[in-house]
Formats: sequence, C-alpha cells, structure tokens
Amino acid sequence: MYRAAVIGDRDSIYGFAALGLDVFPVEDSETGSKTLRRLAEGKYAVIYITEALAAQLEYELDHYRQQPLPAVIPIPGITGNTGMGMRMVRKSVEQAVGSDIIFNEND
Repeated sequence: MYRAAVIGDRDSIYGFAALGLDVFPVEDSETGSKTLRRLAEGKYAVIYITEALAAQLEYELDHYRQQPLPAVIPIPGITGNTGMGMRMVRKSVEQAVGSDIIFNEND
C-alpha cells in the first residue's frame, strides 16, 4: 500500500505526523535531494515538500513531474507562502496542454 510523506524543515512539517503522514526533516538541499530520491523509489505515492526546499530542488522536481508516481506537492512552510506551488501548477498545466489556460497572463 502506498503512503504519504512530508519533507522540509523540522518546524514546518512535524504537525503532519499527527495526521498520520511520515515526516522527514531535512536541514539542507543535499539531504533533501537524497531523501526525495529515496522516498520516490520507495512506497510513497504522495510527497509533500515545503516550498523553500522545493525552490532549491526545482531541477529534480521537474523529473518527477513527468512520472505518474509519486505526486510531489509543494506546501507553504512556517515562513509563509512563496508562490512556488502556483508556479509548479502553471508549469504542469503548460506541459499538459501546451499553453497557459488557467492563468492566461501575458508575461
């Protein structure tokens, strides 16, 4: 059976343990990258990652966006929303349909 995990700084993720999710605190992007790879190769179908860590691992997250599993979902950390989650949604939509049909902004 697949599970759900949360990766990020300790203060941002420990509340998710009360919900039954597996939490993996990381201190830096190198440890975060190794943890993400280990979880993605394991039994995790959904991996929540703090936006701050996701920003540091953007290249690696692009690889997982093209895979059916795991779904890697950015969440705000204790420092607040950075907009990383919305940028990832925009990238996914553009990749799926070929244009920005949700936000439809002229950059």
